[in-house]
Amino acid sequence: MTVAILLITHEGLGSPLIATAERMLGGLPLPVAALDVPFDADPDAMLIAASAALRSVDQGDGVLILSDLYGATPANIARRAAFLGSPVRRVAGLSLPMLLRILNYPDLNLDAMAKAAVTGARLGVIADDA
Repeated sequence: MTVAILLITHEGLGSPLIATAERMLGGLPLPVAALDVPFDADPDAMLIAASAALRSVDQGDGVLILSDLYGATPANIARRAAFLGSPVRRVAGLSLPMLLRILNYPDLNLDAMAKAAVTGARLGVIADDA
């Protein structure tokens, strides 16, 4: 079982998060790709790019799409991409703790991985009162 990960984010966010995770973990245990959406992008054109990115990263067990901000253009593109054929789950609110969490559990199925992403994000937010 190999679930793939696709980050659909505002430009300048997805690719650096992948690079950081790869450096921290010494490699990536899952196929991971990023689609950085320029601020002036045409959403319809970006949907075509998202479709190509989905096809290129999908290993047959589905794709977890992570977007940075619910309701923003990247998340809306992710929503539309979920209907393009590959089994997809979407989670918004991408953060480094979220990405690291799912990369530390590469054997999860698609549904469990989506839940792990949310858990990683929640556990990664801590108010340090010191």
